[in-house]
Amino acid sequence: MSLQMISVILGSLTIASALMVVLSKHPIRSVIYLVITFFFISSMYILMNAQFLAIVNMIVYAGAIMVLFLFVLMLLNLNKEAEPETSRMGAITAVIAGGTLFLVMITALRDTFQYGKGYTPVKVQDAGLVEQLGKMLFSKYLVPFEISSILFIAAMVGAVLLAKREKQVID
Repeated sequence: MSLQMISVILGSLTIASALMVVLSKHPIRSVIYLVITFFFISSMYILMNAQFLAIVNMIVYAGAIMVLFLFVLMLLNLNKEAEPETSRMGAITAVIAGGTLFLVMITALRDTFQYGKGYTPVKVQDAGLVEQLGKMLFSKYLVPFEISSILFIAAMVGAVLLAKREKQVID
């Protein structure tokens, strides 16, 4: 099987598992599908000769972040009665966060495709090394890197606000 066919299969499985994260009604199953998505993304990194990113993705996202998500889900103890109602402000916030994510994706993919030319992968031996990664992140991809850090901060603030409960007054 060719490398291109393997990447198409892995890409399709990644998209399918990411869709299951969104479409699943049970939050624990969504987290499990997200872990599966991270595994597929790590395997795509390995195909692109970015071993450092694959290992960091597995350790940080599939390990630490998923444990944090599961902890927050168990802490919130979501059920039908305790689930907050959706509001117009929540919808506006979701649109802004989605637009920001779309901006990050467009900025990151801006130089990938050129009009009139097909995609030709560049073969670089040291592409997955830490030194090359650092140079690329803090030069060419500085804006998407910083915007994604803002998204992470917004997600942490949202988790803290969800976990904050009103104190009950005892008479």
